[in-house]
Amino acid sequence: MAGVAGGNDFQWCFSQVKGAIDEDVAEADIISTVEFNHSGEFLATGDKGGRVVIFQHEQECKNRPHLRGEYNVYSTFQSHEPEFDYLKSLEIEEKINKIRWLAQQNSAHFLLSTNDKTIKLWKISERDKRAEGYNLKDEDGRLRDPFRITSLRVPVLMPMDLMVEASPRRVFANAHTYHINSISVNSDHQTYLSADDLRINLWHLEITDRSFNIVDIKPANMEELTEVITAAECQPNQCNVFVYSSSKGTIRLCDMRAAALCDRHTKFFEEPEDPSSRSFFSEIISSISDVKFSHSGRYMMTRDYLSVKVWDLNMENRPVETYQVHEYLRSKLCSLYENDCIFDKFECCWNGSDR
Repeated sequence: MAGVAGGNDFQWCFSQVKGAIDEDVAEADIISTVEFNHSGEFLATGDKGGRVVIFQHEQECKNRPHLRGEYNVYSTFQSHEPEFDYLKSLEIEEKINKIRWLAQQNSAHFLLSTNDKTIKLWKISERDKRAEGYNLKDEDGRLRDPFRITSLRVPVLMPMDLMVEASPRRVFANAHTYHINSISVNSDHQTYLSADDLRINLWHLEITDRSFNIVDIKPANMEELTEVITAAECQPNQCNVFVYSSSKGTIRLCDMRAAALCDRHTKFFEEPEDPSSRSFFSEIISSISDVKFSHSGRYMMTRDYLSVKVWDLNMENRPVETYQVHEYLRSKLCSLYENDCIFDKFECCWNGSDR
C-alpha cells in the first residue's frame, strides 16, 4: 500500500536531520518527535531540551534535477523550559512530546507543541521589511522629546534581511493530571484533542483556561487499572469522530455526537493474538505507540514495537496489511527489557500519495 510511513522519502528526509547530529550529542539534543506540515515544505522536530527546529525543503537544483532538494534549518526556538510542580513535588521535563501543524490560513504558520503538562501555540512568520521614519521614536527605538518635534514624517517600509520569528500566541495548561502523550488538530480548524494516560480533553484554540473532558478511563480503584491511553487522533474529514489506542493493542473509534462523555466506543479494532506465539513480552510489544488516519479517512495506521499495521475502518477484527519493521529484534527482547529499550515509543505517518 502506497503511503505507509517509513518509506524511502521519509527515511531519506530523516537521514538529512540525523546526519547533522554529532556522535557525541548531548542528551538535550536528542530528537523526541518529528512532524511534516500539510504541504511537506516544512519539517518540525522537537528534542529533549525543549527546542523546536523547523527545516524547510529547498527546491530541486535545475542543473541537477535528479537530486532531491534538501531540508535546511529554517527556524529554531525554545518552546518549553523545565518546571517544578510544588504541589506534587514533581519535576516537569522540557522534552517535546508532540508537535502538530495547523492548516495554513495566511502567510504565517502555526503549530502546537507540548511537553508532559503544557501545550503551546506558536506563530512562525517572516519579516523582510522594517518601518523607518517614526515621529515619536528615533531609529534606535528611543522615545523623542515631543517638544523638539518640529515636523511630521510619513513612516516608510524599508527592505531588510529575511528574519523568521517564532512568537508564543497561547498557552494551554493545568488540564492534565498525567503526562500528555498526544495532540491532534480537528478538521474544523477550531478545536483539538490532547490525551494523557487516562483522559482525553477537547480544546478550543481561542480558549486557554478550560477544556472539555471527552474520555475518562480512570477506574474508581486504581488497582483495577488494566490499560492506559497511548495516542489519540482526529478523523481528517469528520470533526465529530476520533480514535484512541491503548497499551493492550486495541483501538477505539468514538463519535462525539453520541454523548458528551465518550465512555462507549462506536467501533473496536483488535487483532486476535496467536496463542502459539505468546510470551512474557507479548503485552509490552503489542502496545500501540501511535495511530494516524489516512488523508481520506478510510484507513488508519498503527505502530507497535515490532510492526506497522493498516486498518480499514469497515473491518474491525484484523488489519488489512501488516509490515514487520523490527522483526529482527524479536530474538533480543530479553536484553531490550533489561535495559528498558523495549519501552521505546515510535511514530508513524502517511506520505502525500496515500489513500
